[in-house]
Amino acid sequence: MPKAGQASIDFHKTNEDNKLGHSSRLLFRTTGMFESIYKMRDTLASFHDENMVLFRSGKHSNEGGYYSIDRIEFSYTDDHVSAHSLRYTPTRVRIDTVLTSEGCTFDMMSSLLYLRSLDYDKMQTGDRFSFKVMIGRDVVNVGFLYKGQAILERDNAKFKTRHFSMDIFDEVFEQGESAAEIWIGDDENRIPVRLRAKLKLGAAEAYYTSSSGLKYPLNCRIEMPKGRR
Repeated sequence: MPKAGQASIDFHKTNEDNKLGHSSRLLFRTTGMFESIYKMRDTLASFHDENMVLFRSGKHSNEGGYYSIDRIEFSYTDDHVSAHSLRYTPTRVRIDTVLTSEGCTFDMMSSLLYLRSLDYDKMQTGDRFSFKVMIGRDVVNVGFLYKGQAILERDNAKFKTRHFSMDIFDEVFEQGESAAEIWIGDDENRIPVRLRAKLKLGAAEAYYTSSSGLKYPLNCRIEMPKGRR
């Protein structure tokens, strides 16, 4: 599958609505010949409080000249999740609804944090982890499939990783099976080292580049001897 664009992911502390917490953001843009075929500029963001509880997500989309903004506000009662989902364009409100769910339910960006929180020591190849994602007016069933350990080589370093694929069980997603692949660093930091996601045309990829303020040493990184680079 050809590479259609490039993506970047960042995690940092934030003070959204005077709430100290954390945010994660994914930026995507098409590149090369795909710019003229189907130009895309997407930004996904999620916001969590100090206890890592998701309270808001958003998406700014510019796909093929169609521009829209999504905003979802989350609230919780025991094991129940409710969310006010809003989508609008420059000319009209397209979605304004309340979604409800039970159990593990997130936005798409927060599913990556869920993946990082799993108990890797007990995993076996072929294990599946199911949850739900709120998108637009839908609550979608999603699952991660654990595909085992893998060594990734990037620039002058190798990384020990855990490899997962993501399946999206909804007819709206034409390429829901293995819609994305994620490689998570195999140490206590659980940093995403590589992400590959299917698009309508081709695929987008993101790679780990740098980090600061890590709680643990970056033991998943294997430095390559100079003579072997």
